[in-house]
Amino acid sequence: MSEIATDRMRKVKSILVTQEAPADANSPYLKLAEKYNLKIDFRPFIQVEPVPVKEFRKQKIDILNHTAIIFTSRNAVDHFFHICQELKLEMPPEMKYFCISEQTSNYLQKYIVIRKRKIFTGLKTAQDLLEMLKKHKNEKYLFPCSDIRKNDIPDFLKDGGYNYTEAIIYHTVAANLSDLKEVFYDILAFFSPSGINSLFVNFPEFKQNNTRIAVFGPTTAKAVRDAGLILDIEAPLPNAPSMTGALELYIKKANGIK
Repeated sequence: MSEIATDRMRKVKSILVTQEAPADANSPYLKLAEKYNLKIDFRPFIQVEPVPVKEFRKQKIDILNHTAIIFTSRNAVDHFFHICQELKLEMPPEMKYFCISEQTSNYLQKYIVIRKRKIFTGLKTAQDLLEMLKKHKNEKYLFPCSDIRKNDIPDFLKDGGYNYTEAIIYHTVAANLSDLKEVFYDILAFFSPSGINSLFVNFPEFKQNNTRIAVFGPTTAKAVRDAGLILDIEAPLPNAPSMTGALELYIKKANGIK
């Protein structure tokens, strides 16, 4: 790589998205690649590892002593029900489930008959979920999560005086990216501080040079700046509510497209 350019608006030909490849053939990333003739690759920078039952028991959590469970991802659903299977626990029919999105609530059917259960679904964000929780303040909540998680839901529950328990059911760790050592992209797109951490775990001597960095969310933006990197593309913004929207605005400008 050459030295850091004073002009960051260089032509974009390749992007690495630090997430799983989309299953949807109509993914906005695929449309972006086709529209601007870009090479867009996908590679998760983090992976999850289940908490062994022996380790979970040390948390001294009685799962069935709760009346509602908060799920913020499919990972949480998978690892929670795996723990339940290991402990030979069956969820009572009156248990309530609060899910961050329709995708997460639909995923529950892998483990329970959802038409017979009380499921509350947010639109997509944690804020949507919090609005629902306000209407159910008397529940005894269980929040299964990773050892690395955002503070918004626990802080809300704590500050609001809710009866809740946080259960660490999986660990978030850096993925092995050694095969990318000699591979370079014009833009790296990140979605969590864990992704930035993984970058430096894998490449301690990483030099940004002309690589542009795109982020989604304020905590990821802070992680980029705290790492001493240059933040080139940020979402969500009023004119770019999605990562693909922010990337497109930048690409049009950098590639001289009107």
